[in-house]
Amino acid sequence: MAEVQAPPPLPKSQPLFGRRHSTILKLLGVGALVLVLLIPLAMITGVLRERLGRRNEAVADITSSWGREQNVIGPVLGIPYQYKFKTVKEVPAPDRKVERREVEETATANAYFLPETLNVSGNVETQKLHRGIYDAVVYRAETILSGKFAPPDFGALKINLNDVQWKDAFVTVAINDLRGTREAIVLDWGGTKRSMLPGSQVPGYTTGATASLGGDQPIATEIQFSIPLDFNGSEGVFFAPFGVQNEATLKSNSPEVGFRGAFLPAERSLRPDGFDAKWKISYYGRDYPQSWTGRAGNERFTTQSVSNSLFGAQFLSILDAYRYVERSIKYGVLFLVLVFTAFFLFEVTARQKIHPFQYLMVGAALCLFYLLLLSISEFIGFGWAYLIAAVASIGLITWYCRFFLGGGVRTFMICAGLAGVYLFLYITLRQQDYALLMGAIALFVVLAIVMYVTRRIDWYARDAGEAMKR
Repeated sequence: MAEVQAPPPLPKSQPLFGRRHSTILKLLGVGALVLVLLIPLAMITGVLRERLGRRNEAVADITSSWGREQNVIGPVLGIPYQYKFKTVKEVPAPDRKVERREVEETATANAYFLPETLNVSGNVETQKLHRGIYDAVVYRAETILSGKFAPPDFGALKINLNDVQWKDAFVTVAINDLRGTREAIVLDWGGTKRSMLPGSQVPGYTTGATASLGGDQPIATEIQFSIPLDFNGSEGVFFAPFGVQNEATLKSNSPEVGFRGAFLPAERSLRPDGFDAKWKISYYGRDYPQSWTGRAGNERFTTQSVSNSLFGAQFLSILDAYRYVERSIKYGVLFLVLVFTAFFLFEVTARQKIHPFQYLMVGAALCLFYLLLLSISEFIGFGWAYLIAAVASIGLITWYCRFFLGGGVRTFMICAGLAGVYLFLYITLRQQDYALLMGAIALFVVLAIVMYVTRRIDWYARDAGEAMKR
């Protein structure tokens, strides 16, 4: 019978857990450093929000004096009419008692009519006003509202022509901020000039201008109208498609424009020195009627339905410097993970010892990049601010790494890697529509590189070897 061999004797001392699992502990330590560095990133985000709030206050201060976003709503033809209605009232009876009787009373309401055609022609000159270090985009708009009104159809509104009070007819427009109006508003009504007085009679709007038409003659034929408007504003200018057929043409010297609202231009031409845009809109794209009365039961014409139909241009950059900085901070964790991964690979493949304090200093330099970017971008363009902050960060980290990485190839790899990552981030920020796709591809490539570099490493043998050396 063969003898059973006894197992080899155990060594007198076993490696401690830390020695047997040094790689795992190192990874946990690097992860803890990344979490610690999230604190300064959060503090920089707080500084960004504070500066953005101060910028918004400065912009609001400028625009409140110059003129806010302008919504031009109109024109509307209003014609008062009388109507009778029955109501129940308490009247004294012969026996000194009070009895309830149905009586007929007369009241006045307005019938409103929108134009048959509406043409909007505008030239918007933008400029920047300064308040401290902050800028606000403002504009001066020279526009003309023109078109024609068809003869009012009172039959569709069930109004007797004998009840119409033609002498009190009026034309009104609503402009949400008349403080920006530069000159007197004059209505050209069929070749006759009529001054428009402050105050809008468009239902639901109080700010604007109204012209009394006067005269007792009914409107029996089409009437051409024209209303020149010269006003100041900021952020954007928008119009309501009140005509059966609407055409609008806008020109501007601002290349930074976003077309907003319920309708996009049918034609547009964007140039480095401005844009031209043209809208063609029918009344089928809105929710309110062409005519209505001010009596109860005609609530289809509301401020909400008008707001939903506005179209125009917004004169603001889609992403200003603060928004770029905010988006770049979101990639801060990715920067930390990439650089720390490179350091960890140096430790694994080249047996290079890097102290946690050195990890921490490099991470602090990466966080400082965002603070530099924020502070510099308030004075110069974002592109140049990004370049200066990136060069400063790369230079500082490369200089520091030269002392503990031994210089040469490893330091050059860190420098080149940082330059590539900062370049990639800048391209991603500019290409906002493809940011997610580019980020996902970049992470996949980085993971593939890490897997390729570490594919032949026997992690258990490495930890065991280090433990035996100790």
